[in-house]
Amino acid sequence: MARVSNRLTAISVQRAKEPGRYADGGGLYLQVGPTGGKSWLFRYTRHGKAREMGLGAVNVLSLADARAAAAVRQTLAAGADPLEAREAERRRQEAEASSGMTFAECASAYIDAHKAGWRNEKHVAQWSMTIKTYAEPVFGALPVRAVDLNLVLKVLEPIWQAKPETAARLRGRIEAILDWAAVRGYRSADNPARWKGHLDKLLPPRSKVQRVRHHAALPYEEMGAFMGALRNREEGAARALEFTILTAARTSEVLNARWDGFDLGAKVWSIPGERMKAGKDHRVPLPEAGMAVLTKMAEVRQGPFVFPGQKRDRPLSNMVFLQLLKRMGRADLTAHGFRSTFRDWAAERTAFSREVAEMALAHTIGDKVEAAYRRGDLFDKRRELMEAWAGFCAIAPAETAVA
Repeated sequence: MARVSNRLTAISVQRAKEPGRYADGGGLYLQVGPTGGKSWLFRYTRHGKAREMGLGAVNVLSLADARAAAAVRQTLAAGADPLEAREAERRRQEAEASSGMTFAECASAYIDAHKAGWRNEKHVAQWSMTIKTYAEPVFGALPVRAVDLNLVLKVLEPIWQAKPETAARLRGRIEAILDWAAVRGYRSADNPARWKGHLDKLLPPRSKVQRVRHHAALPYEEMGAFMGALRNREEGAARALEFTILTAARTSEVLNARWDGFDLGAKVWSIPGERMKAGKDHRVPLPEAGMAVLTKMAEVRQGPFVFPGQKRDRPLSNMVFLQLLKRMGRADLTAHGFRSTFRDWAAERTAFSREVAEMALAHTIGDKVEAAYRRGDLFDKRRELMEAWAGFCAIAPAETAVA
């Protein structure tokens, strides 16, 4: 009686040279390719259609191993498709491996995926710092799938009232990372860091635990006296602060100002969007007093920055204004506070509209309808406003003026 299974032998497998298929029985075949390569193939019928499943190369699987692999006949007998079953197992193993990805690894991957769209390197550093400082010590080394409500609260509760702003930002960042991990299939879609309808039931709102602290600002009535004292100082930091006040710009915008951003003939300073808080290009009309500061700085120009630090290719430190104010005996003030001084003056001592003042400060228009219709930047009106501001800053303490 002819054998219907185990027809091949180790020697016959070794000697097979002609391209084709050699049956071993039970659906198992030795397949010899046109170039002499040998592999194992399992053939079966599923719902009336012939299907083939590769088992591996002969140099990887011996005849005995191939026969053992062909035990997928049991899967077929149980009513399942061996190919589909193998693919499901592969996906299961991949999911199991990926679910072992730690929260720290997911955080790093999230930051790498999104940092190109963030404003600057400082924002990237802040993201990394808050995650590494607060979240990673608690659950950074754990699989991201294991991060639950108790772990999130363990991170947030100790700082929720002591550092409410940091805690609120941290919560949002954890939520974003966990959402990213869920979309990538590393955890379930349930997010223990979400606020609405979840953590808002367990933690007090930020508005209840944080009293808003505004940047210390100089009353505008004292502006003339302060500017007089500032102009008597000769260091570069004093010129930078003077220019900051005259343009009502943010500290970072002034410290990072480059000569190639100025059209001195047109008296315009153009700041690219990547250096603006709102991410949009901004034009600043330069008053004559601001031009005078630039003229002084041009006399000692050393590199690309208008206000260079100790190294010509680096700007002044972002701590330079605090140190200057401390030396002036005004540690009660901040450089950013002069923007508030400007805004108060514009509102109370001038007839310029709110929109002109807000645009001078490069504030984002909150009303979407208004923003949609606002196409211009009110540049000419802002030039008038900034000249009036520069004039007010030059008034002696005993004088008064209404623009």
